[in-house]
Amino acid sequence: MNREAVETVETVNVCNAVTGEVEEVEKVVKSDEEWRRQLTPEQFSVARKEGTEPAFTGKYWDCKEDGLYVCVCCGNHLFSSKTKFESGTGWPSFSKPVSDLNVRAEPDTRFFMNRTEVLCRRCDAHLGHVFDDGPPPTHQRYCMNSASLRFVREKDLGRRE
Repeated sequence: MNREAVETVETVNVCNAVTGEVEEVEKVVKSDEEWRRQLTPEQFSVARKEGTEPAFTGKYWDCKEDGLYVCVCCGNHLFSSKTKFESGTGWPSFSKPVSDLNVRAEPDTRFFMNRTEVLCRRCDAHLGHVFDDGPPPTHQRYCMNSASLRFVREKDLGRRE
């Protein structure tokens, strides 16, 4: 008797920031080799291996254009430029994600610090950390790495990729 293995596809609910609708999407799972082929060495180091880019060096720390910041690995909608603010840290900072569905937070005690790591809900990419020293009303500072993000200009949001 020949039995085929049944592969279970995990799904997650995320919010589409363009339509405002919650969508059920497949969780993105790839091997390190597959991620290496898709990403630049810096993107791989930061997004897949929990690295950090040096302050004031990332592509988006000083970006002032209107649009949407999406996950560099899977395209999940993460942050709107409307919630971006100048934190003085040298990394792109946001007061909140487009939806709590799109990110997840995990305790991070590496380097003898107590921080909260922020990850993409769809592919588990390391995005950065969230702190409680942001502006009102959320008082949150989502301090993200540019290497984990891709920016889509507002005028391009309706186009298919």
